Amino acid sequence: MSKQARTLPHQALYQSTGAVISLQDLLLQRYAARTLEYASHKRSVAGISGQHLSKIRGRGIDFEEFRPYQAGDDIRTIDWRVTARTGKPFTKVFREERERPVLIAVDQSSSMFFGSHVAFKSVIAAQAAAIFCWLAIDNGDRVGGLVYSDDNFALVRPKRSRRSALHLLNQVQLANADLATGLAQRLSTADEIGGLATALGRIRRITKPGSTLYVISDFSSIDEAGFQYLYQLSRHNNVVCCFIHDELEENLPVPGYYSITDGRNKGTLNTFSKKARDNYRSVFQQRVDVLRAELTKLQIPLLTIRTDEPVVERIHQWTSQTL
Repeated sequence: MSKQARTLPHQALYQSTGAVISLQDLLLQRYAARTLEYASHKRSVAGISGQHLSKIRGRGIDFEEFRPYQAGDDIRTIDWRVTARTGKPFTKVFREERERPVLIAVDQSSSMFFGSHVAFKSVIAAQAAAIFCWLAIDNGDRVGGLVYSDDNFALVRPKRSRRSALHLLNQVQLANADLATGLAQRLSTADEIGGLATALGRIRRITKPGSTLYVISDFSSIDEAGFQYLYQLSRHNNVVCCFIHDELEENLPVPGYYSITDGRNKGTLNTFSKKARDNYRSVFQQRVDVLRAELTKLQIPLLTIRTDEPVVERIHQWTSQTL
């Protein structure tokens, strides 16, 4: 890397651009995650502890040692074999392992294949997923998740290994690449596997209580069933929703006439009308307000990332406010 490149802000070095993301870009986010960890003073983004041993001793997960029985010890921890062999009562000492699996649900459906500045929503979602993935691995946590599109999904069970992270990121990259190559075919068929609710239903099967779950999407397909799944997941897990959006979804372009298409139909958009521009902005804001209000009821935090914002910097800002 050149001396000039090293002097660039870290968000410029790691920011993904364009309509498609490569596996190399996703691997590069490991260094982005480390700069975020440094900026966050080594604190975990999700408030999770990772594979660290707590100071609290008791009936935990990992056996630590035998020691002579002391007054006040729980008699259920007495090891009768050691006691019989030594002729003196011995008790087992356990140490609790404070590990939380991290799962990442990544939306790579056709609504994400859009962007007017810097990168498509699908690319930003993939980059954010990679950052959270590497943060989990570097923190010693098990990582897994679900990558879903209009007509396919890949479920990765959480494991504490670099191979598991690579498997998840490879599925993200494959789904992202398929958005560009298979868009025309998807638009010509109605064979869809379901929206966000279906994805949440699937990931719920592998989410054990105490996990951290990141849901990265534009939430365009969220419905009552989706909120119900989020409620069920949030009761025993730490859920974080990441809302990905584009500036063009928020505001109409400068006044003019624009040719538009949804892949099937074509039309012309007139943005000269101030009323139309205000209504457009109002509709988007109402959508965000509804999403935020519903998540607030469920006590689920919402991280918003716009496609023209440096993802690493945006996550750092958000964690600085929430931690």
